[in-house]
Amino acid sequence: MTRPRLVGFSANLRRPSKTRALVEAVAEAAAAGGGLDLRLFDLVDAGTGIGAAWSRDALSLPARRVIEALEEADALVVGSPVYKGSFTGLFKHVFDLIDPAALAGKPVAIVATGGGARHALVVEHAFRPLFGFFGALQVPTTVYAADADFTDGLPTDPGVQARIAQAGAQVAALLRAGIAADASAPAAPAAAAR
Repeated sequence: MTRPRLVGFSANLRRPSKTRALVEAVAEAAAAGGGLDLRLFDLVDAGTGIGAAWSRDALSLPARRVIEALEEADALVVGSPVYKGSFTGLFKHVFDLIDPAALAGKPVAIVATGGGARHALVVEHAFRPLFGFFGALQVPTTVYAADADFTDGLPTDPGVQARIAQAGAQVAALLRAGIAADASAPAAPAAAAR
């Protein structure tokens, strides 16, 4: 049996980044119990061609690999820095290229970073509608962290750390529930002999 695939995706444009650190922290919290195949991607992994690709046919190989990893994942942890009250345009563009049915029913944890607390509701007002369109199973706990919540690029605020652990646990629980449901589903009947 293959291990469930958890993919973390951060829409940061450089490394290191606070958004990547937050995505990675939630993904690692979800994978802490073991048994998951964890893969992490940044927007920069897709290369500069992602912004020029108006359709999937125009994607470069690195960009295609990121899109396919997101579609083939069993669960996602996604995050973006906040600009002007929303996720980045390239974050949205990546999800514009995702097959609308690819995320249906998949657990998704949402994280975001911003300069201050005034952007905290972006997870509710921008991210949730996007993943609602896909029919993704959004975990109840979102994680927003402002610049003051980080020390040396890592999330250190106790409240943020608690939300990281909670969101990770929710992703892991949904993956376990999905695996258990798949295991208890009745086997498909064998084709009748002719």
